[in-house]
Amino acid sequence: MSFVENDLFGGLASQKRRFEPGGYLFHRGDPVQSLFRVVEGEVQLVRHQEAGAMIVLQRAMPGDVVAEASLFAASYHCDAVTRIEAIVEIVSRDAFLTHFRHAPDFAETWAARLAREVQVMRLQNEILSLKTVRERLQAWLAWHGDLPAKGEWVQLARQIGVSPEALYREIGKQRARS
Repeated sequence: MSFVENDLFGGLASQKRRFEPGGYLFHRGDPVQSLFRVVEGEVQLVRHQEAGAMIVLQRAMPGDVVAEASLFAASYHCDAVTRIEAIVEIVSRDAFLTHFRHAPDFAETWAARLAREVQVMRLQNEILSLKTVRERLQAWLAWHGDLPAKGEWVQLARQIGVSPEALYREIGKQRARS
Protein backbone atom coordinates (compact mmCIF):
# COMPACT_ATOMS: atom_id res chain seq x y z
CA MET A 1 0.00 0.00 0.00
CA SER A 2 1.50 3.30 -0.96
CA PHE A 3 0.83 6.48 0.96
CA VAL A 4 -1.10 9.06 -0.93
CA GLU A 5 -1.21 12.53 0.53
CA ASN A 6 -4.82 12.35 1.62
CA ASP A 7 -4.54 8.78 2.95
CA LEU A 8 -1.25 8.83 4.82
CA PHE A 9 -2.84 7.26 7.86
CA GLY A 10 -4.35 4.30 6.01
CA GLY A 11 -7.90 5.64 5.92
CA LEU A 12 -8.09 5.97 9.72
CA ALA A 13 -10.46 8.52 11.19
CA SER A 14 -8.67 11.82 11.61
CA GLN A 15 -9.39 15.45 12.23
CA LYS A 16 -7.80 18.59 10.84
CA ARG A 17 -6.90 21.52 13.02
CA ARG A 18 -5.55 24.98 12.20
CA PHE A 19 -2.72 26.40 14.33
CA GLU A 20 -1.62 30.03 14.38
CA PRO A 21 2.11 30.86 14.14
CA GLY A 22 3.76 29.90 17.42
CA GLY A 23 1.02 27.42 18.29
CA TYR A 24 2.00 24.20 20.02
CA LEU A 25 0.89 20.75 18.86
CA PHE A 26 2.47 19.34 22.01
CA HIS A 27 5.03 20.15 24.69
CA ARG A 28 7.99 18.18 25.94
CA GLY A 29 6.75 15.71 28.53
CA ASP A 30 3.18 15.51 27.21
CA PRO A 31 1.89 11.95 26.83
CA VAL A 32 1.87 10.68 23.24
CA GLN A 33 -1.77 10.32 22.25
CA SER A 34 -1.79 11.32 18.57
CA LEU A 35 0.14 11.28 15.34
CA PHE A 36 0.31 14.49 13.28
CA ARG A 37 0.75 15.19 9.55
CA VAL A 38 1.30 18.69 8.20
CA VAL A 39 -1.28 19.55 5.54
CA GLU A 40 -0.30 23.22 5.13
CA GLY A 41 2.39 25.38 6.70
CA GLU A 42 5.37 24.31 8.76
CA VAL A 43 5.80 22.66 12.15
CA GLN A 44 9.15 22.48 13.90
CA LEU A 45 10.30 20.08 16.56
CA VAL A 46 12.45 22.12 18.90
CA ARG A 47 14.45 21.48 22.00
CA HIS A 48 15.58 24.30 24.28
CA GLN A 49 19.05 23.96 25.75
CA GLU A 50 19.95 24.93 29.31
CA ALA A 51 21.84 27.99 28.05
CA GLY A 52 18.70 29.14 26.22
CA ALA A 53 19.62 28.15 22.68
CA MET A 54 16.94 26.46 20.60
CA ILE A 55 17.78 23.51 18.36
CA VAL A 56 15.46 22.57 15.50
CA LEU A 57 15.21 18.78 15.35
CA GLN A 58 12.73 18.61 12.47
CA ARG A 59 11.16 20.99 9.97
CA ALA A 60 7.91 19.29 8.99
CA MET A 61 6.49 20.63 5.75
CA PRO A 62 3.24 19.67 3.94
CA GLY A 63 2.99 15.88 3.74
CA ASP A 64 5.47 15.29 6.57
CA VAL A 65 4.61 13.49 9.78
CA VAL A 66 5.66 15.28 12.96
CA ALA A 67 7.67 13.34 15.56
CA GLU A 68 6.91 9.94 14.04
CA ALA A 69 9.49 8.33 16.34
CA SER A 70 7.28 9.27 19.30
CA LEU A 71 4.76 6.68 18.18
CA PHE A 72 6.51 4.15 20.44
CA ALA A 73 7.34 6.54 23.30
CA ALA A 74 5.31 7.30 26.41
CA SER A 75 5.91 11.07 26.19
CA TYR A 76 7.32 13.64 23.79
CA HIS A 77 10.99 14.56 24.16
CA CYS A 78 10.65 18.01 22.58
CA ASP A 79 8.12 20.69 21.65
CA ALA A 80 6.22 20.87 18.34
CA VAL A 81 5.51 24.47 17.39
CA THR A 82 4.16 26.02 14.21
CA ARG A 83 6.59 28.43 12.57
CA ILE A 84 3.90 29.78 10.28
CA GLU A 85 0.16 29.17 10.23
CA ALA A 86 -0.44 25.46 9.73
CA ILE A 87 -3.20 22.95 9.17
CA VAL A 88 -2.42 19.59 10.74
CA GLU A 89 -4.14 16.22 10.35
CA ILE A 90 -4.39 14.37 13.65
CA VAL A 91 -5.00 10.63 14.14
CA SER A 92 -5.24 8.66 17.37
CA ARG A 93 -2.05 6.83 18.31
CA ASP A 94 -4.03 3.80 19.49
CA ALA A 95 -5.99 3.57 16.22
CA PHE A 96 -2.79 3.94 14.21
CA LEU A 97 -0.99 1.20 16.16
CA THR A 98 -3.95 -1.18 15.83
CA HIS A 99 -4.00 -0.63 12.07
CA PHE A 100 -0.20 -0.95 11.92
CA ARG A 101 -0.33 -4.34 13.68
CA HIS A 102 -3.10 -5.75 11.48
CA ALA A 103 -2.19 -4.43 8.01
CA PRO A 104 1.21 -5.80 6.91
CA ASP A 105 1.32 -3.80 3.66
CA PHE A 106 0.62 -0.61 5.58
CA ALA A 107 3.30 -1.49 8.17
CA GLU A 108 5.87 -2.18 5.44
CA THR A 109 5.18 1.11 3.69
CA TRP A 110 5.36 2.95 7.00
CA ALA A 111 8.70 1.27 7.75
CA ALA A 112 10.03 2.38 4.34
CA ARG A 113 8.96 5.95 5.11
CA LEU A 114 10.80 5.81 8.44
CA ALA A 115 13.90 4.43 6.72
CA ARG A 116 13.95 7.47 4.43
CA GLU A 117 13.67 9.71 7.49
CA VAL A 118 16.66 7.94 9.06
CA GLN A 119 18.67 8.67 5.92
CA VAL A 120 17.77 12.36 6.13
CA MET A 121 18.70 12.48 9.81
CA ARG A 122 22.05 10.83 9.18
CA LEU A 123 22.83 13.49 6.60
CA GLN A 124 21.77 16.17 9.08
CA ASN A 125 24.07 14.64 11.71
CA GLU A 126 26.90 14.60 9.20
CA ILE A 127 26.40 18.32 8.59
CA LEU A 128 26.39 19.03 12.33
CA SER A 129 29.62 17.07 12.77
CA LEU A 130 31.50 19.42 10.46
CA LYS A 131 33.74 21.91 12.23
CA THR A 132 33.39 25.19 10.34
CA VAL A 133 30.44 27.30 9.27
CA ARG A 134 31.79 27.13 5.72
CA GLU A 135 31.84 23.31 5.74
CA ARG A 136 28.34 23.12 7.20
CA LEU A 137 26.91 25.60 4.73
CA GLN A 138 28.59 23.86 1.78
CA ALA A 139 27.22 20.48 2.88
CA TRP A 140 23.73 21.95 3.30
CA LEU A 141 23.92 23.56 -0.15
CA ALA A 142 25.09 20.29 -1.70
CA TRP A 143 21.98 18.64 -0.25
CA HIS A 144 19.41 21.39 -0.89
CA GLY A 145 20.78 23.38 -3.83
CA ASP A 146 20.40 27.13 -3.46
CA LEU A 147 20.10 29.27 -0.38
CA PRO A 148 16.58 29.87 0.88
CA ALA A 149 15.10 33.37 0.72
CA LYS A 150 16.92 35.86 2.95
CA GLY A 151 14.04 35.84 5.46
CA GLU A 152 14.69 32.10 6.02
CA TRP A 153 18.38 32.39 6.91
CA VAL A 154 17.76 32.32 10.67
CA GLN A 155 16.02 28.96 10.19
CA LEU A 156 18.95 27.73 8.10
CA ALA A 157 21.38 28.78 10.86
CA ARG A 158 19.36 26.73 13.36
CA GLN A 159 19.35 23.72 11.05
CA ILE A 160 23.12 23.71 10.65
CA GLY A 161 23.81 24.60 14.29
CA VAL A 162 25.47 28.00 13.90
CA SER A 163 24.58 31.51 14.99
CA PRO A 164 22.70 33.63 12.46
CA GLU A 165 25.55 36.15 12.53
CA ALA A 166 28.15 33.50 11.66
CA LEU A 167 25.95 32.27 8.82
CA TYR A 168 25.48 35.82 7.45
CA ARG A 169 29.26 36.38 7.52
CA GLU A 170 29.88 33.11 5.66
CA ILE A 171 27.26 33.87 3.03
CA GLY A 172 28.91 37.27 2.54
CA LYS A 173 32.33 35.62 2.16
CA GLN A 174 30.97 33.13 -0.36
CA ARG A 175 29.37 35.88 -2.41
CA ALA A 176 32.63 37.85 -2.36
CA ARG A 177 34.51 34.75 -3.62
CA SER A 178 32.07 34.29 -6.51
